[in-house]
Amino acid sequence: MLIATTHKNTDFDGLASVIAATLLYPGCVGVIPKMTNKNVEQFLSTHKTAFNLILPHEVPHDEVTKLIVVDTDQWQRLDRMERLAERKNLEIDLWDHHMLKTGDILPTWSCKEQIGSTVTLLVREMQKRRMKITSLDSTVMLIGLYEDTGHLSYPSTTAEDARAAAYLLDNRADLNVAGFFLNPPYEETQKEILFEMMKETEKFTINEYTIGFNCINLEKSVPNLAAIVNMYRKIVNVDALFVIFTSNNRNTVIGRSGVENIHIGQAMANLGGGGHAGAGSATIKSKDISPQQIKEQILAELTSNKTESARISDIMSFPVISVTPTTPMRDVQTLMATEKIRGIMVMEDNTIHGIIVLWDLKRVKKEKHWDSPVKAFMVREIITIEPDAPISIGAGIMIENDVGYLPVVEDSKVIGIVTRTDILTYYYDLLPE
Repeated sequence: MLIATTHKNTDFDGLASVIAATLLYPGCVGVIPKMTNKNVEQFLSTHKTAFNLILPHEVPHDEVTKLIVVDTDQWQRLDRMERLAERKNLEIDLWDHHMLKTGDILPTWSCKEQIGSTVTLLVREMQKRRMKITSLDSTVMLIGLYEDTGHLSYPSTTAEDARAAAYLLDNRADLNVAGFFLNPPYEETQKEILFEMMKETEKFTINEYTIGFNCINLEKSVPNLAAIVNMYRKIVNVDALFVIFTSNNRNTVIGRSGVENIHIGQAMANLGGGGHAGAGSATIKSKDISPQQIKEQILAELTSNKTESARISDIMSFPVISVTPTTPMRDVQTLMATEKIRGIMVMEDNTIHGIIVLWDLKRVKKEKHWDSPVKAFMVREIITIEPDAPISIGAGIMIENDVGYLPVVEDSKVIGIVTRTDILTYYYDLLPE
């Protein structure tokens, strides 16, 4: 049995990614946590039967042969999957756009990239397969994509997110339905919270950015708090906003950012939560930490993080030395020695076929193999990075995927390469003036 699941307090990116997984993996059943965001709950109340979805308590764990995890990489954020976490023979595929190294799920295969929405990664695979998807499927995925990218306005949004949205619109995604679930009508309690927040907002300036803080006591459950925080950040005109909601012996922190250099997900991860650059949240028991301590911890995290202006393009090497897939290994070895380099791209007609590094030469055991083409020894699965990406993103990708080289690609062309040594040199303050 194949199942796909996502994090508790499921948002639309999580829901849509699960549904996308059921389309990409034949026979896959989607498992939606019991706890979901209010707008997701409203959507499922009328649409659940249209998809192949079940609840966590309905999963026959002993029959599960493969698990697809989307939009998270942490076991604790999954609902009732503890028995699967103990399985050593379980095949796991992971799709995620959160690049923070906080997860303990060790996948058999993963697609994890710095991008605006997990939906975008799954849509990319659908496009490769030239899949036909229904208007309803397209609409759900568009809602997920729009919600996690702020209608393509968050700093973490990429060009590929926009192209994925265009693909979904081409497949008849309904903007009227999307608009209804992305902008639900505000209830009286939500308006009261918004007015309460307007009474007093503490503001701090860190690295020339304005950070806002509010602490609100909730006497009862209020839906769509994240939407209220997102709206209020724009009203109060701050670069980032953190609102601490206290209720039922717990503190719930919701953060939103409108600038790239204030990473909400990182701040929330340090509180035991998660998220991405533009949005995130965390829930902590009141007995463990007070709202004031939460504020101080977030401020300390933001203050300690140096604003990063340097980009991958500042440290990459160019032009890129490359060989064709049919180049003999003997010639590759000679080229490495002559140019004093440890890695060479394998390319043809500006298309990346793979990469060969010094370590790969150790796999040549017999003399006759030196006459074999490089394609027989090269690494084929290549992760690339854009020149405008922050250096910290490159470092995270290398650590997460245990790779030492990242081709730098712009407009589908390789314009440079960045190595682990390049990044270490930068972080030890050796970047040339």
